[in-house]
Amino acid sequence: MTLEWTNSIAGFGVGLLVGLTGVGGGSLMTPIMVLLFGVAPSTAVGTDLWFAAITKMVGGFVHGKKGSVDWQVLRRMFYGSIPAALATLLWLHLSGADKSHSTLMMRTLGGVLILTSVASVFRSRFHAWGERVRAGRPIEFKSLQPVLTVVAGAILGFLVTFTSIGAGALGAVMLLYLYPRRMSPVTLVGTDIVHAIPLTLLAGTGHLLLGNVNVSMLGALLIGSIPGIVLGSFGSHLAPEKVTRTLIALILVVVGLKMMAF
Repeated sequence: MTLEWTNSIAGFGVGLLVGLTGVGGGSLMTPIMVLLFGVAPSTAVGTDLWFAAITKMVGGFVHGKKGSVDWQVLRRMFYGSIPAALATLLWLHLSGADKSHSTLMMRTLGGVLILTSVASVFRSRFHAWGERVRAGRPIEFKSLQPVLTVVAGAILGFLVTFTSIGAGALGAVMLLYLYPRRMSPVTLVGTDIVHAIPLTLLAGTGHLLLGNVNVSMLGALLIGSIPGIVLGSFGSHLAPEKVTRTLIALILVVVGLKMMAF
């Protein structure tokens, strides 16, 4: 019972961060399950994918009602992320990587956590770079936007399916660079969250079929996460973004280094 309450408290904290910033779901929950709760990496990834899918459905509904989703950009991302997720699941099934390559999964998790931290800290700089390219070569930039958005989606599709991480901070930075004038902060969070819903549902279903989901732990996490993300989504415009992202980034660096040395 104590462990279940601990899971629920962890779920609430992560759900709150997802609603506020669009960042922090898999980036925090998967390491929490592996390092604090002793869950196997493949099971942590599979469980977190379902945790993210159900949690973000609630947050996505809130953002959809607020009109903070760019549906055209979302479709472009799906063209890359959904096929990439399917290809990754097929590879996991055929190679047995979900069971036999736990060291590879742990190190990839650690590397993506550090990359996520860098993306969070320097997101304004990536935004500025995108703005300069957009202003200097507007015709070329806009002509490449659809293709590059599909490529970005494919990268996220692989990372999310293999590690459960990437749909938040990395996706947000990619969108900021590719759409420097189009994405407001609230639209960025809303689009990022809604993109993750079918992606994590697909990847989570694949991992469920592979036997990589702890259903009882998932239930305990959701008890906390659903109220957390509702609260965070309604308060997303009030969050001290710089402070929140800096704190998350520092945590991710420490956790990432620990997982790479696991």
